[in-house]
Amino acid sequence: MRGLTQARIGLQRSGNALSSADVLQFQADHAAARDAVHTPMDSDGVVDGLKGLGLGEPAVVTSQASSRAEYLRRPDLGRIPNDLSAVQHSGADIGFVIADGLSATAVDTHAVALIETIAAELSPQFSIAPPVVATQARVALGDHIGEALGVEILLVIIGERPGLSVADSLGIYLTYRPEPGRRDSERNCISNIHPPDGLGYRDAARIVGALVSGARQLGASGVALKDTSSADPAVAAAAAQGELG
Repeated sequence: MRGLTQARIGLQRSGNALSSADVLQFQADHAAARDAVHTPMDSDGVVDGLKGLGLGEPAVVTSQASSRAEYLRRPDLGRIPNDLSAVQHSGADIGFVIADGLSATAVDTHAVALIETIAAELSPQFSIAPPVVATQARVALGDHIGEALGVEILLVIIGERPGLSVADSLGIYLTYRPEPGRRDSERNCISNIHPPDGLGYRDAARIVGALVSGARQLGASGVALKDTSSADPAVAAAAAQGELG
């Protein structure tokens, strides 16, 4: 069973205590999780990587949280932009926001390669706006950015809350017609993206492609939109029309 999961199961014991190896591994995993939360995102490195994808000049924005410490204490500030003057209206079909969230480690490790794979999945049938890199950011910050970009569908790629088995997991939040005030129930989430142990880039991109197509047909995202990436064509068509519960 331990070979099939990263969960902390089947740990060795010495009497009533855990083995020294497992205690040391716990301490190492805990340190990795703390580092993922507190270490700033390498914004320059992410921007340089994005420039190589040919999606346009990336913009960099921040929330109203002035520091990492304030960001962790005040989630509300992470949902409000400080200044969006760097974000240019594009009117494109798709917008990308790369947000540090609660794991800058995940963004530094996976974000550029994930966006490259998603862009390949969506092109050329959908136009893509220049990406936006957001620091001290929560998911809802993307609603303000998406409105400023003027995109139909926004994809927020954000570092997920780390645990004691995974510290570098990304999530994707898809919102149709983003604007301030969107509820979480109006978004779709693809989580646990961290190859090779979690969801891979290609599978994540395939799900994004299905959700984007479904959102455009349905005119909505969130609880009304189902992931049909693995369904047969009849089921996918019904889901896209909102006929499935």
